[in-house]
Amino acid sequence: MLLAAIGVTVLSVRRLLPEHFVIGFILIPPIALKMATTGYRFVSYYLGNKNYRLAGPPQLLMRLIAPIVVASTVALFITGLELWLFGLRFGASWIEWHKLSFMIWLPATAIHVLGHLRRTGEVAAGELSVLPGREALTRRSLVIGSLITGAVLAIATLAYKSPFIFFGDGG
Repeated sequence: MLLAAIGVTVLSVRRLLPEHFVIGFILIPPIALKMATTGYRFVSYYLGNKNYRLAGPPQLLMRLIAPIVVASTVALFITGLELWLFGLRFGASWIEWHKLSFMIWLPATAIHVLGHLRRTGEVAAGELSVLPGREALTRRSLVIGSLITGAVLAIATLAYKSPFIFFGDGG
């Protein structure tokens, strides 16, 4: 939902730049959590953890697209943070790098999401079961905690007057 919301701000980013920044900050902890847990599964599989080996490797397309998703996600957030912190102080090229990372990120992430859609539906149904197990409760707690942390981070950033916000005011 948050990715969809930030996508809406992209449609009119000049007008919705403050909202774009706030949603971006809310997204940082959940994205970091997703990358950390996926990285853990990746490392566990390749280090020979029996449970991960039994599950088998991801589909070839998912393995090929993963580095692009990770690199473009990191680039997208780094360039966005740089723009929020410094505006155009270090040049307008940061805007172009942010746009370029988005143009790489969007199709790569769309392929990634579509590739995991069926499995995600099955896992989500299990997560919402009446009596979730300890593992599901832990995952749910981590996700909720990351969202709360993101909200706190976003609220904390409201005290900082980004030099880039003027761009969103039509200037």
